Amino acid sequence: MPLSQTRGDTDPRGGAISDATVEVQAPAVPEPVKRSDERPETNWRPMDLTSGKAWVSCEHDYLADGDGEPLQSLGFSAMRRALLPCRENGLVRVRYRGKVSPEFTALIERTAELADSLGIDKRILDLDSTGGQIEQAIIAGDLIGESGWTTWVREDSVCHSSCVLVLAAGDMRMIAGKVGIHRMIRIGSSATSRAELQRELQEVHAQVREYLQRNGVAFAVADLMMTVPNRSLRLLTDAELDLYGVDGRNAVEDDLQRITLTRECGEAFVQRKDAFFRAYDRECRASSEQVDVMADCGQVLRERFGFPDPECPVESPLSEYDVSTRMPVATTAGGQGA
Repeated sequence: MPLSQTRGDTDPRGGAISDATVEVQAPAVPEPVKRSDERPETNWRPMDLTSGKAWVSCEHDYLADGDGEPLQSLGFSAMRRALLPCRENGLVRVRYRGKVSPEFTALIERTAELADSLGIDKRILDLDSTGGQIEQAIIAGDLIGESGWTTWVREDSVCHSSCVLVLAAGDMRMIAGKVGIHRMIRIGSSATSRAELQRELQEVHAQVREYLQRNGVAFAVADLMMTVPNRSLRLLTDAELDLYGVDGRNAVEDDLQRITLTRECGEAFVQRKDAFFRAYDRECRASSEQVDVMADCGQVLRERFGFPDPECPVESPLSEYDVSTRMPVATTAGGQGA
């Protein structure tokens, strides 16, 4: 059944907006995209990033290294050139400022594919967004969730409305900026009563709830997107971010990793990792208002708990901050490719 795209306004007071006059085919709840070879082939059709701006950095230290190099195009050659230097460290940080849109989804999908091909296994999404299309946030979030990203909201940034869905998809979420929610609204709706308007929004609301559930986030977040007046913005407190499961480790990913890590790294490793994150929540997340300070605190904690583990360095907590746990990728004959 055709369903109009639902999007958030760049004005924090505008809520998440749906234009009922724009008919597009929206899928049922999107299936999570599989990691590795099961991922559907990426469509590399020409596309410019007009809904926002993106930068690519091979370093996590944004205070010392800034946002990185501007990404001028979403084309294959331009994006591959931008990511190519990052294979030495095995880390890429994508800074994105703008709307959640089909272009943003393409940015995530194409970055993940190129990072896979270049052996860049540590990925950070550095967000600054007041929202966008709900459906695109869900699709992009599933891509993020199945391709191994850490998501940030820095102290100089915000994440409002549908951006919260993107943030929630990270394996690890680090939040120092403002995270806020407001109600979805449909512009151009034919509804003449509250009941009619509620029916129009109910399908989107159901998708959001199911999406949040598969990312370990409380249904309360979806309910706030139905109740907070669209002229307002409900900023979530640190306590609410923790209570709703938006900040810190993704609970669902944590459960998945626990199964694998027990088999590959041993039960003692898993118990030590659990103890690390308990200490991280208590000593780092609760005492800092800057992402870089949280990271520095985490680095000190890692030494205390014996990380990175010599047998399982990549699986160690906060391994995205390590640059020496992988061998450099050799340059193949024939150059950089198309």
